[in-house]
Amino acid sequence: MFIDSHCHLDRLKLEDFDNNLDNVVNAALAEKVNTLLCVSVTLEDFPAMAEATAKYDNVWLTCGAHPLNQADEIDPALLTRLATDPRVVAIGETGLDYFYAPETKPVQLDSFRKHIHVANQLKKPLIIHTRGAQEDTLAMLRAEQAENVGGILHCFTESWEMAEQAIAMGFYISFSGIVTFKNATDLKEVAKKVPSDRFLIETDAPYLAPVPHRGKQNQPAYVVEVAKHLASIRGTSVAEIARQSSENFHRLFPETIPVK
Repeated sequence: MFIDSHCHLDRLKLEDFDNNLDNVVNAALAEKVNTLLCVSVTLEDFPAMAEATAKYDNVWLTCGAHPLNQADEIDPALLTRLATDPRVVAIGETGLDYFYAPETKPVQLDSFRKHIHVANQLKKPLIIHTRGAQEDTLAMLRAEQAENVGGILHCFTESWEMAEQAIAMGFYISFSGIVTFKNATDLKEVAKKVPSDRFLIETDAPYLAPVPHRGKQNQPAYVVEVAKHLASIRGTSVAEIARQSSENFHRLFPETIPVK
């Protein structure tokens, strides 16, 4: 069984799926992708996301505001209230992105700090987006004691040095379809080095469709392609990648373990 540890079901263009989210979830199940983590990018849209996914017992949620979605200052009280939903297993996606919006650095830092405070208060792991901000991301995680809750550096594209330091703080490293891209040489080297008990797989759907689906809208079913490429990179079987990444996910989020 596979787990898509990061997707945005509420951002999919459902016209590609006969305007029915059931078809997305069922396509994933057909590929043995049996658990999905649907990640929030704005607090404003969280209630609609929760409602759209409410009937799926294999879909879990996060709550937070993406660092590039900072039109309004984050309200910690609202974040806390929304994140008490029993299906919310993590806080985020939060973090820092200086690649696309370096001019919003002060706002991003403030938001990131508030997310970590709420995560520590609620004792829920963090979902971290980081791009072009390695030093500040690690410094913030240390300063605000994010190691108390840990979490995931999702869609990882940074250096091994950053991954190593994050792992030392209790974080997991998640690989997306980018690891399947031909020019992702440095990332493939990182993927070889991450310990077997510290990696996850994801799609970031509807974005970043993996090879051989590039150019298409991404979907959770395609996380199997990420697993295939990781198996080749790490010199192991797809079944082992599926087993280990699923074990890692459930260790981080024990409430997602299916009831037998």
